[in-house]
Amino acid sequence: MKSTFRMIYFFVFTLTLGVYGWAQSSTDKEPADSQKTTEHEKTGPGPAKEMGKGGEDIGKGVAKGTGDLVKGTAGGVGNLARGNVSGAGTSFGKGVGGLGKNVTVGTGKGIGKIGKGMGGEFKKLGGKPKQKSKQDQEQTQP
Repeated sequence: MKSTFRMIYFFVFTLTLGVYGWAQSSTDKEPADSQKTTEHEKTGPGPAKEMGKGGEDIGKGVAKGTGDLVKGTAGGVGNLARGNVSGAGTSFGKGVGGLGKNVTVGTGKGIGKIGKGMGGEFKKLGGKPKQKSKQDQEQTQP
């Protein structure tokens, strides 16, 4: 009878330790092999991606502006068909205003991103030269 209780206690004790070990969080701990140095980590998208996003913003602005122009023109034509000349002018003016606003905003954002990307490229070109390894330095010295 005592040996049965000992076996049960041993089993419960082992199970408790196992559950306790499983409950430990390992998300904040990284193995030593997978640790990265700060030199290899990127802080943001590369210059080429930045310039691509700028072109994308310009395209979005033109597309939205063209949509506003089409809506304004369609509204103006509808108003002209009904004989409402002032309403037609107002609708067309709103469409042109929407075109100007969206194209300007999209172009401004896009040019800003393109400039940021080009700055990143120039930074790469004018960056610090790679340090020579000790072997290379010994070979170049007489």
